[in-house]
Amino acid sequence: MYWRPGCPHCTSLTNALRRDGVPFREVNIWTEPDGAAVVRSAANGNATVPTVDIAGTVLVNPAPAVVRAGAVDAGIPVRPPKPPQPRRKRLRRSRDDPQSQR
Repeated sequence: MYWRPGCPHCTSLTNALRRDGVPFREVNIWTEPDGAAVVRSAANGNATVPTVDIAGTVLVNPAPAVVRAGAVDAGIPVRPPKPPQPRRKRLRRSRDDPQSQR
């Protein structure tokens, strides 16, 4: 995955790929000129990130599900995604509860 520091879309995609069990390698386009060249050639001369290369298929700003499907189609081993964690309910106390007065 081609990325650059400060890119919120890159952070979002990175987190989703890790959660979904998709293996990837990060290439910082600000420190690796060859990576920047790949991104510019895929994005009509722009440095649009995140950009992902899946076995030769380059995707510019893809959705995590598209990357996962592309990896599976390319025969890249992908572990099953982690199930979502249930949200913990927050207990509310009534105004009449003496402990809520603390």
